[in-house]
Formats: sequence, C-alpha cells, structure tokens
Amino acid sequence: MQADLFLTKLTSMCERSTEKGSMWVTMKRASMKCQARLKKMSSKGEPVEYRCLVCATDGKRNISTSVAVI
Repeated sequence: MQADLFLTKLTSMCERSTEKGSMWVTMKRASMKCQARLKKMSSKGEPVEYRCLVCATDGKRNISTSVAVI
C-alpha cells in the first residue's frame, strides 16, 4: 500500500478505535530479499538496503506499508 493511502486508513482506524476497542501499530526492519540473496550480498561486500515495514490492526482490519530508511 502506498504511504499516503496507509496514513489515511490509519487515521480512520484510529478514529474508530477511540470510541470503542483498541489498535496496534508495529514496525519491523525488513530487507525485502530472501536469506540466500542477503548472504550472497554480504559475502561480496555489497550494501543491503533495509526498509521499515509498518503494520496496523484493530483486530478486524490489517493494513501495512513499507517505508525507506534514510
């Protein structure tokens, strides 16, 4: 999901959960590559580009996006 759409849906999810319920937002560093490719890149000395995977849920709906780490 694009970052702008994610923020719009996150805002509406947050507004719904303030009246009743709860929501969770999690962040995780992700390389978006398989483990074999990561090992090959590290052995060659190539830099690995990591992204931040951001997920939110209210128990019924799940949304997520990935953001470049600067």
